[in-house]
Amino acid sequence: MIPGRVVVGVSGSLASLAALRQASAHARRASVPLVAVLAWEPPEGETLYARHPDRAWARLWAEDARLRLARAVEDGLGAVPDAPAVELRTLRAAPVAGLCAVARRPDDLLVLGAAARPGLTARLRTRPVRRGVLARAACPVLLVPGPALRPGEARVLRRSARTPAPDGTGAGVRGREPGAGVGRHPG
Repeated sequence: MIPGRVVVGVSGSLASLAALRQASAHARRASVPLVAVLAWEPPEGETLYARHPDRAWARLWAEDARLRLARAVEDGLGAVPDAPAVELRTLRAAPVAGLCAVARRPDDLLVLGAAARPGLTARLRTRPVRRGVLARAACPVLLVPGPALRPGEARVLRRSARTPAPDGTGAGVRGREPGAGVGRHPG
């Protein structure tokens, strides 16, 4: 089956970067558009935000989400593609609702990263997006496993991504523009 579009959920995690690479390759092979989606909500949640709305903060969060998506695409693909068939989309929505709203057509293909977590408690606590999307999606869903890491490797990767590069470029420092070098966003 050739999809109409390939929609990929991106958060910046290692599993979502693996999903982004897989989705990009699939979209290229099928010659269909790629839509990279980052769904976000205010840090305190929509309920509290509705009680005390602040549009300036909402604009900052929206801009942060846009930068996180651009950085994740840069980390996953090497650069933010200029191709017209690639769309970067940030949505102010819960991840499950946002991803299902974008991948709403039956001929879409929704790609998600599937990080392996040991233990039943960890699986139940850390996979609500995967479970929600699988229950609600109107299109096929492809789960892409993230890289297998030894204990402690993820912590080392996060810590080293936040430190300045030896050449003094400051790779991974918050507030950098996409395209200014490869670095991980600490958030």
